[in-house]
Amino acid sequence: MGAQNPSPGSPTKRADARRNEKALLDAAASVFVTHGVDAPVRRIATEAGVGMGTIYRHFPTRADLVVAVYRHQVDACAEAGPALLATASSPFAALCRWVDLFVEFLVTKHGLPAAMRDDPDGFAALHALFLDRLVPVLADVLAAARDAGEVTAEVTAHQLLRAVGDICAGAERVDPDYDARLTVRLLLDGCRS
Repeated sequence: MGAQNPSPGSPTKRADARRNEKALLDAAASVFVTHGVDAPVRRIATEAGVGMGTIYRHFPTRADLVVAVYRHQVDACAEAGPALLATASSPFAALCRWVDLFVEFLVTKHGLPAAMRDDPDGFAALHALFLDRLVPVLADVLAAARDAGEVTAEVTAHQLLRAVGDICAGAERVDPDYDARLTVRLLLDGCRS
């Protein structure tokens, strides 16, 4: 009987393999921000400190790698919400830090539609994952900020995610006078009054 290959995230996956995969996904996300999703695989391998074979073993196609980075970052954003609420100086500070993480994620996500142009169903599934994981987390952080009297605007988590996404979409354009982070900060300040 042959050995079964554990799925990514499987508890039987070796610890070093999980570390390599996390390092690879973090490196790919970093490279995608600075060089786009079409950056050479060699650059990602160098950044991750792994061989190119390791990348191709985990992710046979570029689309596989882009999707894995997207999922990895959705998970990181989702996990950050409760942690920030537990450690931030206030719920509003947690909200601001979470939105900062979300903005970083959005910058990495650009190029995903092009990488998945041959898999519209897969893209739709990723969008559903995005909403299913992030809307409830942001709703909890917003509720905590409201309960503390730090947010008074009647904005829903979905509306806020959408607004931040729309603001960040402008960052794709080459405009040295446009600062998406400043605009997002103005949006969050507006939620307080």
